[in-house]
Amino acid sequence: MKEQAVVLYSAPAIGHLTPMVELGKLLLTRHLSLSIHVLLPSQAYEGGSISSYIAAVSAAHPSITFHHLPPTSLPPDYSTTSPHLETLALELLRLNNPNVHRALVSISETHRVQALVIDFFCTNALSVARGLGIPCYYFFSSSGCGLTVFLGLPVLHRTTTKSLKDLATDTVLRFPGAPPLLPSDLAELVQDRNDRSYELLLESATNMLMASGIIANTLEKLEEEAVKAIRDGKCVPDGPTPPLYCIGPLVSSGSGGKAGSGGGPGNDKPECLTWLDSQPRGSVVFLSFGSLGVFSAEQLKEIATGLERSGHRFLWVVRSPATGKGHKAVSTAEPDLGALLPEGFLERTAGRGIVVKSWAPQVAVLNHGATGGFVTHCGWNSVLEAVCAGVPMIAWPLYAEQRQNRVFMVEAMRVALPMEEAAGEERSVSAAEVERRIRGLMGPEGEAIRERMQHLKKEAQAALSPGGSAQVALAELVQSWNIA
Repeated sequence: MKEQAVVLYSAPAIGHLTPMVELGKLLLTRHLSLSIHVLLPSQAYEGGSISSYIAAVSAAHPSITFHHLPPTSLPPDYSTTSPHLETLALELLRLNNPNVHRALVSISETHRVQALVIDFFCTNALSVARGLGIPCYYFFSSSGCGLTVFLGLPVLHRTTTKSLKDLATDTVLRFPGAPPLLPSDLAELVQDRNDRSYELLLESATNMLMASGIIANTLEKLEEEAVKAIRDGKCVPDGPTPPLYCIGPLVSSGSGGKAGSGGGPGNDKPECLTWLDSQPRGSVVFLSFGSLGVFSAEQLKEIATGLERSGHRFLWVVRSPATGKGHKAVSTAEPDLGALLPEGFLERTAGRGIVVKSWAPQVAVLNHGATGGFVTHCGWNSVLEAVCAGVPMIAWPLYAEQRQNRVFMVEAMRVALPMEEAAGEERSVSAAEVERRIRGLMGPEGEAIRERMQHLKKEAQAALSPGGSAQVALAELVQSWNIA
């Protein structure tokens, strides 16, 4: 009798891959005889190394097998006016169906494939699964509120004629179960309805309705209104919504080398954790902005000045500054702290703060008793890590869906204070704003958020415990796959 298997098809970026692999680990805790196969397409652009992460997972979990799909290439006559790197990634994933088909057929020779779980970037694989008679499920690795927006994109497209970027700046967008949004809160990829990225994501949102189910990496108690709206069919008024399985919060244990968020080089205890051991409980503000988040040299100086003036202890992960526009880039160069930070900053803040170059073990830092606040880029993996650790946040979005996440975190989830940016394309934040928000979070203004986070930490633990909401959802999901 063939071994039962579940195949996971992830986008190659580390922020997409990590929660997908955590789903695989979770499945193995319930079914030790199950085999997990992860399909990995080649990267369309440099999105951070995933090789060390894959090596660590493979060593710790022999039942998880990674399949590197052959590289794809665009036709010689391909051209696009889209300014987004993600457009190239989405186009290449569209062309990957033959490779996905071959991989599924090959795996099926020795295994009985019970389900294909696809990243929402990998929507075109839905037709491959259907052609092979394999149930296909979407894995949505962002927030539940974000899922209501994603499901609502086709409705928004049909009921408007203008691009989001052309709407009045004070236009209020309403999605069931989510707080009101402004057009500028939505991701840049969907701002222009004539852009290829918009077209591809609209296609993905439409195709989601044909999936056998939607797996969401969220905690029901964190986003009750959004989850209820989806399950009640309010996000898709003209047809059925696939079953929703909230199996979160899935967070990395910290192994695997994810830049800026857990794992890391070597096995020795990082210096920053030793430093935290000597700090008072709940006294340190942790600043880290994910595996792709970067700032200009000018912005780094503003952050430093705000930190120094705040008077609070801090642990700050600094990466080499962006070389072009925007806050999303990958740099392997080690930052020159002496040149990047204000003169004398490191000396004046010695003992009260520590600056770490490029990487810190985020999960371990957030779970350290000395950590009392987290300045985050609002990436969903980082938000869930903070929720599981019970650490209140300051929301400073940089790219992707993070601007809408800030609204959700502040208005719906009540887990963060918002960092307010200056008007303009650069969206810079002043030293005064950094100082104000840190003082606010660590002082009386942040008390309600601290209490809320401690409550949510317990809710997260309960959800993941036997009989908890995430475990019940996982059992229902596995039951739908007819796994023995």
